[in-house]
Amino acid sequence: MTYTPHGAHWIAGKKTLGAERFTTPTGHAFSVGTAAEVALACGSAEAAFWSFGHTTPEDRAQLLEAIAEEIDARAEAITEMGCAETGLPEARLNGERGRTTGQFRLFADHIRKGTYLDQRHDPALPDRQPAPRPELRMIQRPIGPVAVFGASNFPLAFSVGGGDTAAALAAGCPVVVKGHPAHPGTGEVVGDAIAAAVARCGLHAGVFSLLQGDSHALGGALVTHPLIRAVGFTGSLRGGRALFDLCAARPEPIPFFGELGSVNPMFLLPSALAARGDEIASGWAGSLTMGAGQFCTNPGIAVVIDGPAADAFIAQTSAALDAVPPQTMLTDGIADAYHAGRDLVAGSAGVQTVLGKPSDQRHAAPNLFETTADIWLNTHALGEEVFGPLGLVVRARDADQMLEVAQALQGQLTCTLHLDENDTGLGQRLMPVLERKAGRVLANGFPTGVEVADAMVHGGPYPASTNFGATSVGTLSIRRFLRPVCYQNLPDALLPQGMT
Repeated sequence: MTYTPHGAHWIAGKKTLGAERFTTPTGHAFSVGTAAEVALACGSAEAAFWSFGHTTPEDRAQLLEAIAEEIDARAEAITEMGCAETGLPEARLNGERGRTTGQFRLFADHIRKGTYLDQRHDPALPDRQPAPRPELRMIQRPIGPVAVFGASNFPLAFSVGGGDTAAALAAGCPVVVKGHPAHPGTGEVVGDAIAAAVARCGLHAGVFSLLQGDSHALGGALVTHPLIRAVGFTGSLRGGRALFDLCAARPEPIPFFGELGSVNPMFLLPSALAARGDEIASGWAGSLTMGAGQFCTNPGIAVVIDGPAADAFIAQTSAALDAVPPQTMLTDGIADAYHAGRDLVAGSAGVQTVLGKPSDQRHAAPNLFETTADIWLNTHALGEEVFGPLGLVVRARDADQMLEVAQALQGQLTCTLHLDENDTGLGQRLMPVLERKAGRVLANGFPTGVEVADAMVHGGPYPASTNFGATSVGTLSIRRFLRPVCYQNLPDALLPQGMT
């Protein structure tokens, strides 16, 4: 089949063509959202909240499962558009679609269990002295309409039907999505699926809206609209910080849940490096170049203690990376940013190029650099994310300086320890630091690949994310779109449905 995009927004259950259009490299035209269309979508979401926010978990679980089914029914069109727009291979799109539908089904199971409501009950104590205690009940309630921004690097799993959308709908919050202009056709097909599921379940059409567009004004209008109660965002530090500041500057500030990326450092402890440096080098090269390095958990820095084992590790990593051909990046802008970041690292004083492979236009070849911990600790730019297949090895003098590097890190999504049994003592010294720096700490693995599961945390201290207490992956992410409400001495007839 050949899918032809309609190019419209989804607003209040209707396809809406905008007066202004933008054209993608595939030659398709899409509507550009305006402030008036933002107001229409947000007003419809607010109207929907009065019913959707009071649906049962079972009602919403059925919606989530229906969305997964409608997405699967459009599998061929999704893969076709995704490959054309992003340059990603068919296998990657199919795998990401499975992850996307899996998120919806996971949340359906999660809300059916009811534990996410965190219900608490303190019975009345009328005879307590010196004063009686009233009956108190607490439950988590949905916050209202949520704005979601599609990500550039995951056209499905972090986009129109991504984890933010799934979590918000599971919580009972209508969603207004701003699709990413890098893959509007893919987002459109998923938007069609969600709109079809909302209609199929007989819900208010304002439960879901999709606004397309390539303007910064659209995003600004969405996060500042007074009916939006929270924002979910995955993207760059610069873009996320601008939206975060807009949310904070509103007359009524709202939470901005931004996942902004990190360098995801790995600490290679001495015994592990000596015993299996070649194995770690091969694994790092694979992780570093997976998907052209376009993952927010891409492990961009490896910290080692200087010596012959470090020399061998660097040589082995270079050989493994040299065998990886250039890969197509998602957009021209991402490729340009990668090339600029590579040039910045290469031109930094005290940095040596181990492997410098040329790239052209939208392609990215892997690059490897090394420096000393002294240089790294005094060069802020070397701790910044370069989005792509670029690795930097930091040589520490000894274990104490390795710990100093850990303490100097900014907030991270992940930190990794490669260690053997003889490294346990150093690992114990590092752990109190790393768990303060990252949302996920792992051992003897690589952080690319974020499992969608109950215990996953995909977030971390700033600048990895804008809310260190939240995650954008896993069932705990639903808590971003809920707030606790206490009910004192209320009769059962006035309590929320399902409260026990």
